Amino acid sequence: QAQVQESGGGLVQAGGSLRLSCAAPRSIFSIDRMAWYRQTPGKQRESVATITSGGSAWYASSVKGRFTISRDNGLNKVYLQMNSLKPGDTAVYYCNKFPPGAYESWGQGTQVTVSP
Repeated sequence: QAQVQESGGGLVQAGGSLRLSCAAPRSIFSIDRMAWYRQTPGKQRESVATITSGGSAWYASSVKGRFTISRDNGLNKVYLQMNSLKPGDTAVYYCNKFPPGAYESWGQGTQVTVSP
């Protein structure tokens, strides 16, 4: 089964920026809503931003005003522009459809590490 592929993570100082990219197979991307999620050790995966095929976005309160989600429907890609990063944003970031199924297949994610 084809999976999403996330990229763009890295190590950045607090206040810095990163842009994450996600390439999704058409079978997943055709779902109306796509999302970026993040997970830290010992915690459940949480959604941080979602976007519909028409471009309507939702953000978790913890990232609102700092993160921007976008998508390119022609390329089956979703992006997450992250500005004013904080150490609390450190996590592995994933993209997938929203909401994910109970047995949804996930990519490897991309590590984002924000140093103080």
